[in-house]
Amino acid sequence: MTDSVNNQKRRDFIKGTSVAAVGAGAMAFPMISTAQTVNMRFQSTWPQKDIFHEYAEDFANKVNSMTGGRLKIEVLPAGSVVKAFDLLDAVSKGTLDGGHGVIAYWYGKNPAVALWGSGPAFGMDANMLLAWHNYGGGKELLEEIYKDLNMDVVSFMSGPMPTQPLGWFKKPVTKAEDLKGLKFRTVGLSVDMFTKMGVAVNALPGGEIVPAMDRGLLDAAEFNNASSDRLLGFPDVSKVCMLQSFHQSSEQFEIMFNKTKYNKLPAELKAIIKGAAEASSAEMSWKAIDRYSKDYAEMQSKQGVKFFKTPDSILKAQLKAWDEVTKEKSAANPMFKKVFESQRAFAARAAKWQADTTVDFKMAQAFYAQKK
Repeated sequence: MTDSVNNQKRRDFIKGTSVAAVGAGAMAFPMISTAQTVNMRFQSTWPQKDIFHEYAEDFANKVNSMTGGRLKIEVLPAGSVVKAFDLLDAVSKGTLDGGHGVIAYWYGKNPAVALWGSGPAFGMDANMLLAWHNYGGGKELLEEIYKDLNMDVVSFMSGPMPTQPLGWFKKPVTKAEDLKGLKFRTVGLSVDMFTKMGVAVNALPGGEIVPAMDRGLLDAAEFNNASSDRLLGFPDVSKVCMLQSFHQSSEQFEIMFNKTKYNKLPAELKAIIKGAAEASSAEMSWKAIDRYSKDYAEMQSKQGVKFFKTPDSILKAQLKAWDEVTKEKSAANPMFKKVFESQRAFAARAAKWQADTTVDFKMAQAFYAQKK
């Protein structure tokens, strides 16, 4: 009799604790949202084959994976919906939900935006310029510019680019005078810099450059890096590439969303987007080192490309031209001056800190190259 009573008590206790556990579990683990999937259509400003389009897809894949399918971003190449230079307007109007490009492409809206990448940036490299954007007031200034332009967009700057080459030429350039009169492709404030140096500039999207060089519409051109240049076919129209330049030595990518649609997203999806942009920024910088160095070597060994360092006299001429351009723009455009001075103030300490503390890696590279 006693055993029977005890067994019943044990059964009642187990049953009670099981019910309590279920209740506690329901409180500890609230129901997972089963909201309908949000689909977004993005377009990049890059041709399908360009590594830049791959970077855009890398970002989208991170968002799609991290959201568990609740948000799905499809990325289309340049020209699928609008031309590359029309992306900002298309995203603002909602024709596209978002996009991936460079902010210098919106130079025609307000030259101030091209300061996010064009020029020597007071000695800051691309990663330092991202530091200014995120911690030195750049983000707020860009929001102010887009508000003044009535652009319904949310912007994330991501992906510090290595210093870009001066460009591809028919023969090596040895002095600033060699550039005068050349039909040359560049974009953003670099247009003003090279124009000041006597160059005949034509701003073209990435996918149109090599065909223009092939037809003789351009004498020379710059785009960005060894991998993009190789994939776009620069070695097919030129065998001379001049390395190092101040025209776009600190550029990065822009990931943008239509603001109205973005604001409708729940907070956790917005947090994932921000995290994915930052993760993509880091991954891109690592991938770039791997891929660019391989293509740099293979263009020399397999395609007969010869790389030359841009002479210091040309670099100094760029700085002089840039100084003149920025003085003129600052006098004519209050927002340009505001952004320019903000960068100057941040660089006064940040660029000095980097210059004072960073060792000369060329010394170590040369030491081990000699031993090899």
